[in-house]
Parts: sequence; structure tokens; C-alpha cells
Amino acid sequence: MPFRFLKYLQPTHYFQLKKENNTTVFPQIESLPKFIISHLDLDAKYQSKTAQDYDLSWQAIQEGYIGESKTYQAFETLPVIDEYRFIRKNFHAFWVFYVLVIRLLSFKNPFKDIPAFLKTRHIKRCGFKNKILLYSDYYSFQSDLIKEMPFISIVIPTLNRYEYLKDVLQDLEKQTYTHFEVIIVDQSEPYDSNFYTNYNLDIKLIRQEEKALWLARNTAVKAASSGFIALSEDDVRVKSNWLESHLKCLDFFQADISAGVFYPEGKSIPKSRSFFASASQFATGNALLKKSIFKKVGLFDRQFEKGRMGDGEFGLRCFLAGFKSISNPEASCVDVKAGIGGLREMGNWDAFRPKNIFAPRPIPSVLYFFRTYFGTKHSIYALLRMIPLSLIPYKYKGNQKVLVLGYFLIIFIFPLVIFQMVKSWRISSNKIKEGALINEI
Repeated sequence: MPFRFLKYLQPTHYFQLKKENNTTVFPQIESLPKFIISHLDLDAKYQSKTAQDYDLSWQAIQEGYIGESKTYQAFETLPVIDEYRFIRKNFHAFWVFYVLVIRLLSFKNPFKDIPAFLKTRHIKRCGFKNKILLYSDYYSFQSDLIKEMPFISIVIPTLNRYEYLKDVLQDLEKQTYTHFEVIIVDQSEPYDSNFYTNYNLDIKLIRQEEKALWLARNTAVKAASSGFIALSEDDVRVKSNWLESHLKCLDFFQADISAGVFYPEGKSIPKSRSFFASASQFATGNALLKKSIFKKVGLFDRQFEKGRMGDGEFGLRCFLAGFKSISNPEASCVDVKAGIGGLREMGNWDAFRPKNIFAPRPIPSVLYFFRTYFGTKHSIYALLRMIPLSLIPYKYKGNQKVLVLGYFLIIFIFPLVIFQMVKSWRISSNKIKEGALINEI
């Protein structure tokens, strides 16, 4: 990351890491097109000219720049005051104070940090702008890929959600793009094969006795008879142009992955994800990718069975291998969040909120992912960032005032939280020792 302090606030973000070719996603300012730079806000009040450039590079990525410009391979150390200036511009004041506390507790020089913190206190958070408004020609783009009509295999694992699955299948019946099959791996009890007889779809049904999400997805990918894999779930709703929008995105950006956007039922796409951008996450509930990617990076890691972040780990493997992944709001889907079935039955639905007070926090697979790719220090930063948040009800997770309560609450239940984290750390250590369970096609 161009600014060091981001490791405290985004310690396990994809963009913290370099790709296998030793590049980052952040464009060098001198290589950016002039019209892009003209839409960015130059901040000449940074102490360092390098910090000014890094700020512009950060803005370009946040605003949706996707291009072929040269990227930074390494970042210089910036003055502490520039680091504080940057996070004040981009994060809530609570998180700026949080960074100061973490640095002081880490025995950083208080005679540098405290003055820098105080001198930047007048700086207001800029907030999200999305001023660039790139890729307007996307909407008039005529996709040759769509005209070629490649065959697509839609993968849907399901467990005790027939009531929700019927809605997804009805949505697929209405797709404007029709050259596809639907591979369903059904783990339901009781199992009802007759459920699938009433749909006008090319359904390839696989019965799986073992309740295992990543085994199901791996089985479906291996069974796919196409060059493109569309990943979906049994509790989402998609628009009639869902597949077409994914294909068009791949073609327009010459990308390998179209990473669709989720939004909760009854709401709309978040503004921060309402435009095309380099994808910083991957979700197996809404994506289209080339099957050849699995041949390069392997299938899904079965260390994540009954856990969380298996899709995030796969997405990171793709990122590190250099595959181009685009966050695609045009191929959005509604997350119904079914109250039954799925991970609610076979594992944990929430990565940081255990089912009972003596269960590990976070889910061990989360720490397995963090520690494997980001190391011990960044994993600890992630725990410090997320554990207090997990102590408050999920519906209040975006409320900064309630978040403060989470940090106070941890003081009173500190022994229990430490017990939960140590338990999670120990189990994740066993997973790391065992190693990844990634099969190849």
C-alpha cells in the first residue's frame, strides 16, 4: 500500500500484497493519462511530493481507474505527518485516534506521532466522490464475445433451501442469454429430485451426501462442460441480463473475472460499489470467470469447509497470479440472506461472531487465511480492528458510536475474548501445519 498506516486499518486487503510479477495495482502518476489526473484532487499540503503522488494514485484506484499504466513496485517511507494527513482525509476520526493508540502501544516515537496527530486535527474527511465517471462507452459497446455465444456453466450448491432455490431458477429461466447449463450440487435432507422437473433449464443435477460447500463447488467446476464458470448461490435473485452483463464486462475490459456486486434485499447497490473498478474482493455467490483460471491456481481450498473466507482466499490467489478481475455493478444480485440452510446449518454464517460464547473467535478458517497470506503482524492488526466490532449486534456494525461501545465492552469480557482468540489461533495453526487442501483440475 502507498501509505503505511493502511496496514492498521486494512491489514488484510488484497492490495496490501504484490502480485507474483512484483507489481502492485497502484498506477505511477507520471504514466497516468492526463484526463485521469485532471479529475483527481491534487493535495499540495503534503510535506512530501511523493505523498502527493501516492495520494493521487490511491484516488485513481478508489475512483475506478482500470488501465495499463505502469504501477509502483515499491513505496518509499513517508513523513509521519503525511500518513496522518492521508488517513484523516479518508477515514472517520475514530479510526485516526485508533491508529494513534495502536502506534503508541507499539512503542512508536510519541514525539513524532502525537504532534503529527494534533497538527492534522483540522483536516476533514473527504468522503467518497466517484468524480471520474469512466467507461461511459461501455453502454454502447457491442460485445463480440456475446455474439460468439460461448457456453456457460452456472454453479449452484444448495442445502435445505428449496423454497429460495426456486426463485433463483425462475430468474435463470428469464435470462436474455440462453446458452448455458445449471450445475446444482444438492446436499439437502430430505433430498427431493422431483423439485427440478418443473424448470425450463438445462440442469445437471449432482447429489452429494456430505454436507461440504467447497467440495460441492469443486465437484461442479470439474463437471462443467464449458469454458466459462458462473458462480451463484441458492438464496440470491438476479436480473434477466445477469449473464449477459458478466460476459460484456469480460469483453469490454479484456478481463479474466467479472466480480458481480451484492446488495441486501430491500436496499440498493452501495455508492462505493456502483461503478466499474479493479476488484478488491471475490464472492462465489456472483461471479463469472474463465475455467482456465482453475487450471492455473487450483480449485477451492477445502480447509474452509464449515468456515468462512474460502471465496476471498481463492480471489486472492487469482489476484496474486495476475488475473484481471473487475468489480461489475451491472451484474449485481440481491442477497436474500436466507434464515435457514447453507452455512447456517453446516458451519458459521458470520466470520467473527461465534455461535456460542466458548466457540473460537474469529472462525479459525479466517485466521488460517490471514496468517497464510499476510503474516502474524497483519493478522493481529486484523483482530484488533474486527474483534471489538464483532461484540456488537450485526445491524449496528456501521455505527461509529456503537463501535466505541465495542472497544469498551472488550475491557469487561477481556478474559473470554482472549480465550476465544487463542482457541481460534491454535486451530488455525493446525490448519497451517496441515497445509492447503487445493486440488487441481
